[in-house]
Amino acid sequence: MPVLLPEDYEYKLPRMYTIHQHFPDAHLDEPETVLKESLSREEIRVLVKSGMKVAVAVGSRGITGISQIVKITIDYLKELGASPFIVSAMGSHGGGTKEGQREVLASYGITEENMGVPVVTDTDTVDLGARKNGQHVWFDRAAYQADLIVPINRIKLHTDFVGELQSGLCKMLVIGLGNQKGCSAAHETDFEEFSDMLEESAALIIKKAPVGFGVAIMENAFDETCLLEAVPAGQMIAREKELVKLCVEKMPYIQVKKADIIIVEEIGKDISGAGFDPNILGRSTVRSKYLLPIPEFQKLVLLDVTEASHGNAIGVGLFDVITEKVFSKMDREATYANAIACKCILDARIPMIAKDEDEAVRIAVKSCRSLDMENLRIIRIKNTLNLEKIQVSEAIYREEKSLQIQFYKW
Repeated sequence: MPVLLPEDYEYKLPRMYTIHQHFPDAHLDEPETVLKESLSREEIRVLVKSGMKVAVAVGSRGITGISQIVKITIDYLKELGASPFIVSAMGSHGGGTKEGQREVLASYGITEENMGVPVVTDTDTVDLGARKNGQHVWFDRAAYQADLIVPINRIKLHTDFVGELQSGLCKMLVIGLGNQKGCSAAHETDFEEFSDMLEESAALIIKKAPVGFGVAIMENAFDETCLLEAVPAGQMIAREKELVKLCVEKMPYIQVKKADIIIVEEIGKDISGAGFDPNILGRSTVRSKYLLPIPEFQKLVLLDVTEASHGNAIGVGLFDVITEKVFSKMDREATYANAIACKCILDARIPMIAKDEDEAVRIAVKSCRSLDMENLRIIRIKNTLNLEKIQVSEAIYREEKSLQIQFYKW
């Protein structure tokens, strides 16, 4: 059944062009060599003693080359006479279960066979004490009982909060190694105070647990490794604050300043824990501050959910119009469970549903105010990860004459 007036289906939507956005692309040509050199530094080497049981903590996010990074770290620990093993550090991900977390690690190639060491995914925790507000800090029991702990994680801007500490080694210590219990306790904190909570909790963990050093990873706008650094526990908080500032320079963003409508081809858990990165689109139910330039726009349209998201359409509630395709792929149980766990239930709302892309865009146009119908400003992106090429309507393209074009048909 048509949801618009007949004339709303008759006008021609604007011609679209593909433009190339340019971002810093510096990356490591030989990341393995860089990591080995960093691990071999005296301040790192002295932390590892022969015979030590070393828990190498690995999380649930897709990181470029993560299996190689973990393997190099493990092999180096073995060279020093230690006995490393892998522990899962992913909070409530993988369903918060031993089996689920083992499956997540295996999907990245991190198995006992590939790594040559045991993989421990037990989710038991120990109580390390309380923060100033009385909330307890829970920590993975297997890691705590080791002689040394080595978290490995990517440093990046977080989707839900802003602060000196965001996603990285400290968050892995607090959330990842907190397992289901610690993750839930940490998320009692308001996102406005989340960075401070991470710093206080990480400091407590470093004091109470045998954290030796961490392996910090940073990627550029093209998901290429641009930094690998072994960071001693005593320097972890301060160094991570420095790296978070560098992340802002490495992130991709939409370089067009103003649009009427932004079309997003897909969201998904493989793209971002929030389905899409609010740092790119400037929409979130839990934050109002962003560190990247965000276009001024009126309406947001969603076309699809990735297959790898397995029906988890978290983030769908931030869009104005979606297609029937999105709605048909949505597993409400998976989406609702995710939304409840992160206390962001508005992220699971169902927006207006259109028959297809054409109708979705026309509904968005109809619901905008003060539009120049002869010069509609529309941006289309694949997702918030892939921003090197985006599509823009002719009105926007005319303002970007220096950019190379490739004609795109609706």
